[in-house]
Amino acid sequence: MTWVIIALIVIVLILIITNIRIVPQSVAYVIERLGGYQSTWNVGLHVKMPFIDRIANKVSLKEKVFDFPPQPVITKDNVTMMIDTVVYFQITDPKLYTYGVEKPINALENLSATTLRNIIGELELDESLTSRDVINTKMRSILDEATDPWGIKVNRVEVKNIEPPQAIREAMEKQMKAERERREQILIAEGHKQSAILEAEGKKQSMILEAEAEKEAAIQKAKGEAEAILEVQKAKADGLKMLKEAGMDAAVLKLRSIEAFEVASNGQATKIIVPSDMQNLAGVVTSISEIAKAK
Repeated sequence: MTWVIIALIVIVLILIITNIRIVPQSVAYVIERLGGYQSTWNVGLHVKMPFIDRIANKVSLKEKVFDFPPQPVITKDNVTMMIDTVVYFQITDPKLYTYGVEKPINALENLSATTLRNIIGELELDESLTSRDVINTKMRSILDEATDPWGIKVNRVEVKNIEPPQAIREAMEKQMKAERERREQILIAEGHKQSAILEAEGKKQSMILEAEAEKEAAIQKAKGEAEAILEVQKAKADGLKMLKEAGMDAAVLKLRSIEAFEVASNGQATKIIVPSDMQNLAGVVTSISEIAKAK
């Protein structure tokens, strides 16, 4: 009898030990009791009832990344191209994830493909190539709302690659090449234009500076001539003033005129100018004689 009791105790201990579970961080266990949902175990130590409870699902709560294969889509202008997407999602409710939908990852993949086709079908080729942010935002919003009953939260959706048909790619490459050549020609023309403008500006500035220099030279020359004339007139005025202060009168001045006449008539001059008042010559000579006697 004693051995039976000991055997029963050992069996109970074995059952208890084998039904002890330690749930790690970022993992949740979905527990069923007699085939129905019982509870969700989070991180920590848990014990389930032998033969009654079972672990229906072990769910990772970490964010997952799924790179779905390329999907054929048709744009609004009837161009077929291949687009593959990357979906970042996280399980927020293990119970809904376990019982909400059969094969949640496959369901998410199919939902992502259909959503992508619907969005691209409303865009033309050029819009679909340049509106990745719009596509990503719309897909994330639609997928997040659709997967909420499955206990899944879609955090981000990224369009990884867009592959247009070969003919479209060749046409786009030719267009890009033509655009680059056009920009190159525009840049060359702009360079020639700027060069011509700078050259014209240089000539203009050179002519302006040359005109300014000629103007300044003419002004300085005119000032020099005016100063020279003033000096000559000043010298004459000073000479007359000195003659006047020395007592020279009209007779002396007439004598100086006669001396100048003698110089002019010494044979070197081609013309002889005879003073109109030669009749007064005798009076001039008499005056000179008087002046000489006075001395």
